Amino acid sequence: MRTYGKQITLVLTLLLSASGLGAQQIGKYVPINAGSDADRAMTEINAATDPTQKLALIDKFATQFGQGDMALVANENYVNYYIAQKQYDKAFEYGDKLFALDAGNFNNAVNMVRAASEKGDAEKLLSYGEKTQSILTAYRASPAPEGVAAERWEQDKARALENNQDNYNFVQQAVYSGAYQTADAAKRADGLMRFAKIFPDSSYAMPAMGVAASSYQQAQNAPKMMEVANAILAKDANNLGMLLLVSDYYGEKGEQLDKAEGYAQKAATLADSTRRPGDVPENQWKQQTALQKGLALSTLGQINLQKKNNAAAVQNFQTAAPLLKSNDTSYARNQYRLGFAFLNLKKIADAKAAFTEAASVNSPYKSYAMDKLKGLPAATATRKKPS
Repeated sequence: MRTYGKQITLVLTLLLSASGLGAQQIGKYVPINAGSDADRAMTEINAATDPTQKLALIDKFATQFGQGDMALVANENYVNYYIAQKQYDKAFEYGDKLFALDAGNFNNAVNMVRAASEKGDAEKLLSYGEKTQSILTAYRASPAPEGVAAERWEQDKARALENNQDNYNFVQQAVYSGAYQTADAAKRADGLMRFAKIFPDSSYAMPAMGVAASSYQQAQNAPKMMEVANAILAKDANNLGMLLLVSDYYGEKGEQLDKAEGYAQKAATLADSTRRPGDVPENQWKQQTALQKGLALSTLGQINLQKKNNAAAVQNFQTAAPLLKSNDTSYARNQYRLGFAFLNLKKIADAKAAFTEAASVNSPYKSYAMDKLKGLPAATATRKKPS
């Protein structure tokens, strides 16, 4: 994800240079008369290449002209300068000063998201992302200013929103990326759920909730995992990832087994029938869908175990095994489960072979399988190791 963040920053740099020229302002507009002292000062600031000289010129501008609405221009100069110098805390300081003067300044919100993204500050990304969304929500609902016809105002707003759409897309990408990259699983999950709440209509909202559910699982917070997973399934009953997550959870716990079985069967069918997206290579898609079907079948085997239908469990585990080979942990768990199904059927040699296979790959199940093997009686016959 690190490379992805750098790409976002590059896109933003290009977008800001374009929006400064052509996009309609969301927030206060401060005109600077051509040929005025302020205009000449701005020209000098923009032409300066030495950072020390540029900052001195901005300080001079702020002293001479930074009163009233022109304080907005002065603070924006400081924001742009400190972002360019990668002094992000100073950029936040002046960005917040600018918001105090113009709470609805969309361009400043985008700049703050940019600074937070470059700094790698997930909390500030979420905070400024929320600020960005609140600005646009208020702008969409704003009534026509005095002297402007309502129809004309709605047209102007639509045009401004369209012109700023690319920067708004960037904000969503950057905030999502920042939350996604959070190392701590619980914090990552909370951040992604906060993202989905801030941007409920974003194309990233459902993926964010999906990663949040998996992150809560990683953080061993089962109640939150199930809460999020079931919320996703309420919106998208064919969400393959959540069908797998929920059915696996119930299968392991031995709860709601009929529901779990229905979900796992549906997941297996979807893995076979879901159409490959155009941007996913065919070999990658085949591996992904094979793994998904393998997980569904392994879950069905676990449900069979819980229902004491050991013969069906063996069949599902054995069918799942070759599909799971690309993922050591899933494969080892499947073989570990298979061992128990064989034990229940009193097939000690087959059980020993399954546990041996589970112990042969590097996964959390390696030590469990080895311990189980130590407790098995000597088999009278050996079974060839599965390929």
